[in-house]
Amino acid sequence: MNKIAKIVKSNSHVDYVARVVDELDADSPPSREDYGFAQFVSVPVAEGEDVVGVVYDTQLVNPEYGSFGPRLSSHADLKILSPDFLHEQGVLLGILLLGWRGRGDEDSGAKADGGNGVGASWVNHHGVPRRVVPVGQDVFRMSDEEVYRFHGGAGGAVQLHYFSQVLAHAGAFAVPLVEAVIEQLEPACAPAERQRLCVLKKSLVWQRTLGQLRL
Repeated sequence: MNKIAKIVKSNSHVDYVARVVDELDADSPPSREDYGFAQFVSVPVAEGEDVVGVVYDTQLVNPEYGSFGPRLSSHADLKILSPDFLHEQGVLLGILLLGWRGRGDEDSGAKADGGNGVGASWVNHHGVPRRVVPVGQDVFRMSDEEVYRFHGGAGGAVQLHYFSQVLAHAGAFAVPLVEAVIEQLEPACAPAERQRLCVLKKSLVWQRTLGQLRL
């Protein structure tokens, strides 16, 4: 798994803020493509249990902004003389929790490995996680395959049971976020599921159009 950030604070039980790791935190820091809008992430909270979220907002941290004093050192010199100064600049991610996944936390998973959860496949749940994510917890980028499995329901159907959760907590980014999630899921879906997602996307466009009207 590719570590991209660390949890630094929360705004609510489902709204967390993470700081993207840089060259002082890791030998190979993540690229900009790893933490873009609508990127799904996982955060380990216990042995064999992760909470799953999505990046819905970003903010730049730059303490130097607004400081018009003389520059005593160039950017290249600061990397050698005072690298911690550069570390103050960074990127914050707004992460909205959408659910969780566990190994062997249902009968199907427990039976797969004799009941101890080792080697069992992930069992995914959409909704508000019960666990609280502690400060300093690592945030990992989920692969496209993991994202599709998280949305896979019975019979191969695509499920978005967190839909109302996104609309309630993502604010102005709610509709664009759901549209971006649908675009990620469509390539791996069967024709019937693509049709369902297309209907949902059209309803979102209609909802956004009505929201812009001033009666």
